[in-house]
Amino acid sequence: MAERSKTYEEIYAIVRLIPAGKVANYGQIAEIHGGCGARQVGYALNNLRSHGEIEEVPWQRVINARGEISQHGGGAGSFIQREILEAEGVEFDTNGRINFSRFRWVPELRIIETLTSP
Repeated sequence: MAERSKTYEEIYAIVRLIPAGKVANYGQIAEIHGGCGARQVGYALNNLRSHGEIEEVPWQRVINARGEISQHGGGAGSFIQREILEAEGVEFDTNGRINFSRFRWVPELRIIETLTSP
């Protein structure tokens, strides 16, 4: 098993803060992190499977900027992600989108400052 980067560990720490019933998008996590892009957040979350720690990080709470689940796992992963989110109380509209004004995670400033301070 390959060792994970410090950046991935920092991304996981941020994602662990998202409470059940809330979502964040890849760009939001990248912005909080301050040293990576949205695509790298996606790579980090995808990497969880290869480390057997998918249960420890609430990966399902990270969606794309359109409020949709990005296709992954040949479609099966996306189906599972939606089921988990719905079980947490997140609702989807008829287009498969989540209303950010209702379900978006807005972390407290002190949390962001703690994560981004040197």
